[in-house]
Amino acid sequence: MADVAVRAGVSHQTVSRVLNGHPNVRAETRDRVLQAIQQLGYRRNMVARALVTRHTRTLGVVSFDTTLYGPASTVYGIERAARAAGYFVSMVSLRTIDRDGVRDALDYLAEQGVDGVVVVAPQRSAAQALTGMPTGVPVVAVEGGHAGDVSVVSVEQVQGARLATRHLLDLGHETVWHVAGPSDWLEAEGRMQGWRATLTAAGRPVPEPLPGDWSPRSGYLAGLRLAETPGVTAVFVANDQMALGTLRAFAERGVRVPEQISVVGFDDIPESEFFTPPLTTVRQDFGAVGRYSIEVLLRQMEAGPGWSHERHVVPPEFVARASTAVARS
Repeated sequence: MADVAVRAGVSHQTVSRVLNGHPNVRAETRDRVLQAIQQLGYRRNMVARALVTRHTRTLGVVSFDTTLYGPASTVYGIERAARAAGYFVSMVSLRTIDRDGVRDALDYLAEQGVDGVVVVAPQRSAAQALTGMPTGVPVVAVEGGHAGDVSVVSVEQVQGARLATRHLLDLGHETVWHVAGPSDWLEAEGRMQGWRATLTAAGRPVPEPLPGDWSPRSGYLAGLRLAETPGVTAVFVANDQMALGTLRAFAERGVRVPEQISVVGFDDIPESEFFTPPLTTVRQDFGAVGRYSIEVLLRQMEAGPGWSHERHVVPPEFVARASTAVARS
């Protein structure tokens, strides 16, 4: 910074004000400082800055299985929001979520001096692992249900399932079958809850849900069973990737979609509109989840030890395409 100050003909303090975006610097002076920075190839020493400010401008993110579309999109949304707020991200990816794994991840990030942590916790075990966990830094859980001791940001899964099920009932279908996600996932639980509650409120039969694991293969196996089940005219599948497998099974068995069976998915993955037929689904706004997660975390960091826990819910959006149609009488 001293070299930059000499080159620009200003004081060390003026260089500091420019670097920190202070408004009380004349435009001409700011331009000279920025030009000197560029000419000298100056980069701030973040380690030295952290020693002075006691803030690293780094946020920790704990996640797992980012090969799945939902967790991967959530992490991407968090990273973008953190960068937009001027923070770096330090990532810890766990093979499985349990209390010991979460504790080790939080301890590792705390040792790095992160200013706060976002935990992507879509499984019940992850949310339970956060309960009573001493961290020393603010923590926000994404899709963490009611994690208890931490703030939570999530998509309203129950409402999304209600939208999907209500759409199919409004098309005249007597009932709606369901291909569910893994039982330990809070998202799968919420989607099943919304599906079941909508059918019950409408006085319709509630079929036994078919198990899935988020993969196209599990949706395919469920689709084979549904194709052989009499009376099936509408199916709500708990994610788009399983819905892809279900559509494949129906095609192999000669079941026409939507003429014979209507299908709704969940997530609105980029490929959904190119399925055959294009998939009606429920869209999750992962960008909004990332933004709100960082906003809540920054508020807690600013408030200090006396922060209050928050719960922020992101509404889903129903997307109608060609995989659903009016029920045939």
